[in-house]
Amino acid sequence: MATKHEQIIQHIWSLEVGHKISVRQIAKDLNVSDGTAYRAIKEAENQGLVSSIERVGTIRIERKKRENFEHLTYAEVVNIIDGQVLGGKSGLHKTLTKFVIGAMEIKAMMRYTEANSLLIVGNRENAHEAALTAGAAVLITGGFDTSAEVKQLADEKELPIISTSYDSFTVASMINRAIYDQLIKKDIVFVGDIATSLDDTYYLNSSDTILQWNMLNKKSEHSRFPVVDETFRVVGIVSARDIVGRDDHTPVTKVMTKKPLVVTAKTSLASVSHTMIWEGIEVIPIVDQDSKLQGLVSRQDVLKALQQIQRQPQVGQTIDDLISTSLEDVNGEEDTYQTEVTPQMTNPLGTLSYGVFTSIISTASSRLMMKRKKADLVIENITIYFNKPVQIESILTIKPKLLDVGRVYAKIEVDVLIKQKIVGKGLIMAQLMNR
Repeated sequence: MATKHEQIIQHIWSLEVGHKISVRQIAKDLNVSDGTAYRAIKEAENQGLVSSIERVGTIRIERKKRENFEHLTYAEVVNIIDGQVLGGKSGLHKTLTKFVIGAMEIKAMMRYTEANSLLIVGNRENAHEAALTAGAAVLITGGFDTSAEVKQLADEKELPIISTSYDSFTVASMINRAIYDQLIKKDIVFVGDIATSLDDTYYLNSSDTILQWNMLNKKSEHSRFPVVDETFRVVGIVSARDIVGRDDHTPVTKVMTKKPLVVTAKTSLASVSHTMIWEGIEVIPIVDQDSKLQGLVSRQDVLKALQQIQRQPQVGQTIDDLISTSLEDVNGEEDTYQTEVTPQMTNPLGTLSYGVFTSIISTASSRLMMKRKKADLVIENITIYFNKPVQIESILTIKPKLLDVGRVYAKIEVDVLIKQKIVGKGLIMAQLMNR
């Protein structure tokens, strides 16, 4: 039987996109406490099912697909620019395809203003009306209001008209930055993106015996299976080591490892790979917020995803991406790299950022291990020594050196030099994930 929390989430799923949601109404409709309703609505917001807007409330929105991350809803725009909704609240759930800055005559402006776009303009009521008539929402900059007639038109068209105190350039920059951040999020791989689905997952019930374990082992060739109770919650895991010397009729609950390591669909690939290496396990169950089994992720899934990520072009670049692309091999010198200190790598004083310095050292170490051991690096400990500040536009030479290496671990020392003089050093202890 579903918990009250699950019932509320299912209820929110069933609501039409654009439906307004309140804690009090959910509590009344489903006969739950306000606290339970509030927590479930927050969970729905984390899942991308609803969006909360100041002075408007919480509305059901369309959940984004990963391939559509670069698009924002009007509700998200309101939150980004601290806007006030003047009209058309029922259209806040809709998605905009592009935004246009209205710094031209009305006729020229309308050539670029299409349905499902957002016109960013000042206090020009004729432009507001023309955009709404063309099927576009309106964002009024400078904190200006608009006429009652325009607000009524926005309500009729179900297209938001929003006011913000920011100027047009600032608003465009904020929206562009939000889209760029969404693209970076799109590149992050989560467990849910690579996992085996529940339909293809082999598991044991708490009433099963080792005989069922052996049957699953022959059927799937896996050696590790989650155990679920009557409510489908993961209560344990049984591996080949647990059943050694046991009779076929022994219940799995007597040999299983209780409270096993689990992850959720929103756990990052980096996190689960570190857990697998550190704990030395091949398979981890995936659960929801109520600990119910959703699928499995294996070491093979993780390795395949890591290989695919490294072949993909980056759409939104993080600092790590920037460093990785700027780090070049030095001709004639083995395991030596160079990079230039660009403005993006500096702190407000114009010297190399400590965080970027750490990233340079870890990136060079990762390349060394990929070349030597064909293995991905999962850093456990990193010690940094800064000898002197590094100025902008300096050319850095990075020399990683393998001090010790085993089957699953490595110790690496990294020298960072400018014109043959050491400006910093790093010492890395890491686990290896062999390909």
